[in-house]
Amino acid sequence: MKKQMYGILAVVLILALAVGGSALAAKKRLAFGGGPTGGTFQYFANGIAILLSKNIENLEVSSEGTGGSAENLKRLNSGDVDFGIVYSVDLFLGSKGELPKDAKQYAKVRPMAYLYGAPAQLAVLKSSGITDPMQLEGRKVAVGNAGSGAALSAQRYFEALGIWSKMQPQFLGYSAAASALGDGKIDGFWVLVGYPNASIIEAGTTNDILLLDLDKAGRESGFYDKFSAYSATSIPAGTYKGQNADINTFQDSTLWCAREQLNAETVYQALKVVFSAEGLEHMLKAHKAAGEMSVPNGIKGVPLPLHPGADKFWAEQGVQIPDAIKAQ
Repeated sequence: MKKQMYGILAVVLILALAVGGSALAAKKRLAFGGGPTGGTFQYFANGIAILLSKNIENLEVSSEGTGGSAENLKRLNSGDVDFGIVYSVDLFLGSKGELPKDAKQYAKVRPMAYLYGAPAQLAVLKSSGITDPMQLEGRKVAVGNAGSGAALSAQRYFEALGIWSKMQPQFLGYSAAASALGDGKIDGFWVLVGYPNASIIEAGTTNDILLLDLDKAGRESGFYDKFSAYSATSIPAGTYKGQNADINTFQDSTLWCAREQLNAETVYQALKVVFSAEGLEHMLKAHKAAGEMSVPNGIKGVPLPLHPGADKFWAEQGVQIPDAIKAQ
């Protein structure tokens, strides 16, 4: 009798372990490409990863620090990450093989949703006497990590102005750039992020800084004619310490993207979670720039066909999807 009971218990234990093992095996783990420390990308990646891991059964999403937009585009294309944040201009040019010094076509990446507009912000010390971006000729300017969306946008902008080859670009992350500006090691630093940005706030804590008007020189140089996906915008007065007036600049659209082969249902469920009332409230706590996230803004700035899961989600929300960006 005891042998029979032990046998039954053994079978039950084996079945329990098998079921438990299957449950563990069924847990899907996805990687989310964020951005540099101190940048808005990383706040958004962390916020979305937490939401998805908490609200979608058997899904765990980990946020990974990266160099930013261009690196995310390349890693999505290769399948190294499943989700990532990419600037609209980089996504479009990368799909055509037109990134600087990189003719490879990154065509296996699909946009999911618009997150926020990312304005270019260029900070200098007030004591430097620099009041115009053209005065940065011959100067050291931190432009973001090499290959990042910030660095690429800076190169496009200053090439349009005709001074990129005459500058001394420093490929530093945002936090490192803020410290370098305060220490007098650089003359200015460039970010392409939602505002307010933690690194600019950091730079202005111990020094008086000035944000330069980037719109005027951009218009005069033909920058907007060459890169029509960039649009004029302004950073409201009072955003940063000592900023008494609106600062005119330009912005790119920040997009949540997925690798092309990611399961459509996973993408669909992810969007349902994040663009729910609770999800949007959570994202606003993660960063103020998330105030732009909404169903009406859902496909703003999207330059390529949507991921099939995103196409399904936005169509269900009543969003009119232009033929040019419908899932293929």
